Amino acid sequence: MLPIGEALKLAREKELDLVLVVPNANPPVAKMVEFSKFLYEERKKESAAKAKSRKTEIKEFRMGPTTGEGDINRFVTRARGFIQEGNKVKITVVMKGREAMFPEVAINQIKKVEKELSDVAKLESEPKKMGNIVWVMFTGK
Repeated sequence: MLPIGEALKLAREKELDLVLVVPNANPPVAKMVEFSKFLYEERKKESAAKAKSRKTEIKEFRMGPTTGEGDINRFVTRARGFIQEGNKVKITVVMKGREAMFPEVAINQIKKVEKELSDVAKLESEPKKMGNIVWVMFTGK
């Protein structure tokens, strides 16, 4: 712990800059560095953090209430891959004509998918019905 005057004198002798690292600490923390190099390192840290952060996408699968087991298995396999990559998956069951009178069939389709994905994903909320569409969103565990 050096007084400010001594720290500045020492930094000038070594031809370095005194940079305040943690100004809110008691006492404040500073270090002697070459300022241009310090700025370069900070930009490098910021760009690395930005590169690691990733926006999640929503992948949607649409099916009907009469979609067969083979197609459902294909949707589940693809959805599993998307969820493991960190994306969200939306399963939409579209009912046409008289199919809309039996939304429980669409909900059963969603339950099949939910059962298959239960090891890698969870439901964000219960299935929602909007007109002739029933949909649900899955996220990774």
